[in-house]
Amino acid sequence: MNPSQPPARGSIPGIHHVTAITGDPQANVDFYAGVLGLRMVKRTVNFDDPGSYHLYFGDEIGRPGGIMTFFGWPGSSSGRRGTGQLTQTAFSVAPESFGFWMARLRSRGIEAEPSLRFGDEVLSFPDPDGLALEFVVGADDDRAPWGGGSVPPEHGIRGFRAITVTVASADPTAALLTGPMGFEAGGREGNRSRFISAHGARAGTVDVLETPRAVEGIVAAGTVHHVAWRTPGDEEQHDWRAALIAAGRDVTHVYDRRYFHSIYFREPGGVLFEIATDGPGFTLDEPAAELGAQLALPPWMEESRPAIEAHLPPIRLPASARSAG
Repeated sequence: MNPSQPPARGSIPGIHHVTAITGDPQANVDFYAGVLGLRMVKRTVNFDDPGSYHLYFGDEIGRPGGIMTFFGWPGSSSGRRGTGQLTQTAFSVAPESFGFWMARLRSRGIEAEPSLRFGDEVLSFPDPDGLALEFVVGADDDRAPWGGGSVPPEHGIRGFRAITVTVASADPTAALLTGPMGFEAGGREGNRSRFISAHGARAGTVDVLETPRAVEGIVAAGTVHHVAWRTPGDEEQHDWRAALIAAGRDVTHVYDRRYFHSIYFREPGGVLFEIATDGPGFTLDEPAAELGAQLALPPWMEESRPAIEAHLPPIRLPASARSAG
């Protein structure tokens, strides 16, 4: 296999999910389910640290391409954005929704700053932990938002649009993206280079921000832990693992994350990447109508449920999300 080319099964289709850290799980739920109007499609625990929550937000059934997830670390100190991190996460919204979101965020005391980037309207704002989020107008995005939340469907979030990774040197990261991962160069603005999945910009755009003098990031509350890329299934994931190893990446074995299978590696700039399968999905252990209502645990943790539940802080959905579910 030529390590500079993607495997025979094709290029990366786009983002599967983004996982960040929250220091206050209840405030996190209030913001993502209440203010942003996403559905909490799964409340479970970090399988590697079952004493902490793993919360998933997305559309009606948590389709890949729009899943925002959080490890809950109550009382965590604030992290530091810097090199070796995903530093901005952008959601896609309809062109006519830009004003709606600016007014909605500002009415809740959330600083929201508009700008232009590669010709797109961008609205930048923080979540309660200080995580850097953005709305980007996606005129070509026909994905249906969740219609049962606190936001009118016509203004709802359609999924991810893009991510920004910050690195000290852009060239090695660019070589990985355009080589084994199959992205295409999409232009440059200042120290920001854009790369687009061969499958399209929708949930498939990566901006690489080169900041050689910036400090390294520290992962804690308000920062991103990793980004996961999509692959259809286990066979394709096996091919990706082989291709990345051939390209010199140190790739983990396959982890069973219950709702998808995962492999992990760091890109040359230090950002933690994952490749996750599209299935089995979040309806594996809960009906679609009841997603996120109760604590879901994998079979191998069920005998420890009483101890796990006693350790986790209680959380509840906002009234608007409960009534819509």
